[in-house]
Amino acid sequence: MKIYRYPNQENWQELTKRPAFTREEISKTIIDIFSEVEKNGDKALLEFNKKFDSANIENITVSTEEIQNTESLISEELKEAIQQAKENITKFHASQQSEIEKIETKKGVVCWRENRAIEKVGIYIPGGTAPLFSTVLMLAIPAQLAGSKEIILCSPPDKNGNINPAILYAAQLCGVSKIFKTGGAQAIAAMTLGTESIPNVYKIFGPGNQFVVAAKEYAQNYGVAIDMPAGPSEVLVIADEQAIPAFCAADLLSQAEHGSDSQVIFISTEVKVFNETIEEIEKQIKELPRNEFAQQSLNNSHFILLNTIKEAIEFSNLYAPEHLILALNEFDNYIPQIQNAGSVFLGNYSCESAGDYASGTNHTLPTNGFAKNYSGVSLDSFVKKITFQYLSKEGLQNLGKTIEIMAEAEGLFAHKNAVTIRLNQ
Repeated sequence: MKIYRYPNQENWQELTKRPAFTREEISKTIIDIFSEVEKNGDKALLEFNKKFDSANIENITVSTEEIQNTESLISEELKEAIQQAKENITKFHASQQSEIEKIETKKGVVCWRENRAIEKVGIYIPGGTAPLFSTVLMLAIPAQLAGSKEIILCSPPDKNGNINPAILYAAQLCGVSKIFKTGGAQAIAAMTLGTESIPNVYKIFGPGNQFVVAAKEYAQNYGVAIDMPAGPSEVLVIADEQAIPAFCAADLLSQAEHGSDSQVIFISTEVKVFNETIEEIEKQIKELPRNEFAQQSLNNSHFILLNTIKEAIEFSNLYAPEHLILALNEFDNYIPQIQNAGSVFLGNYSCESAGDYASGTNHTLPTNGFAKNYSGVSLDSFVKKITFQYLSKEGLQNLGKTIEIMAEAEGLFAHKNAVTIRLNQ
């Protein structure tokens, strides 16, 4: 870990940089994968399963029987936990549904907006070292609430050709239409282009490694939308004198264990809390099964001592973290100052894991500084908003002159005539 004591503001920009990747090499790989999937469809996906996941399977579609068998492979305790999380996530996202409100902008001119679901959505769920069944809930629940007709899920198979049973259980619980055994950039290509088995979708959601992220960005060249540009997970913790070092360390490690390319930032104004948090990290990391990932992540991470909480918030807004934890005594005072963050956790007991799993908020969030201009996934992510307007005869008479003057001033006389011909009638 890199420790900085009272760095000058001129150096802050350098400290906000994330670990970099060689984009050129990744881009070439993505183009090749898309080309292969476009040419050979399912056959290409089966070959990629062998190459990248050591899975030799004959069919990429998850069967009904496989889904039904998951019931016996999951403990009742986990089923209950998934159900509880589902209820909380549903409650929070259902509250985002809005009523239609018709506005009369001028007498006889009525405008309003209505939501329409994105009909076909694709969900990518990482497998591998951390099968993120929680992300199934975070994406399929709002898709279902929004009214998406097709929810397609792709996840990489293990060496035995199976998808983690918890992923399958969560998927069937949340109304996923079809599930396919394919991962990485090839899964994104399949949902973008369509294959014999996998339908193409209109928008792709979900986290992933640098190849998945690059593939999602590339998919936009084919007219497919994505939830957001996103990369490795990250957290920034701001702590004052009442913060509990053991809690701060646990939160930092909970993000560091995601992978070696994750990044954590710790900022404190108190030397004692600062030093004790570092000691706690060194103690707690020894107990983690994924301590190798966490240690690699910590090598890219910054521990910063600053003079004031105001400075810490300024640094955070510059960094724009995916997750921001305010382990502060009077956190309410600082809420209005937060400009850039994916999701914010307040006080000593709001651990970031709560948002990751079961508090109800969505954990699919902008990373890599994109919290400056993107929101996390919400119900709105799964809908388009269509505007409607109705002008009565009186409405056009009231507004017509304004439109004619503006259209003529822009030199668009056909636009003007569309009004004039009606007014003259």
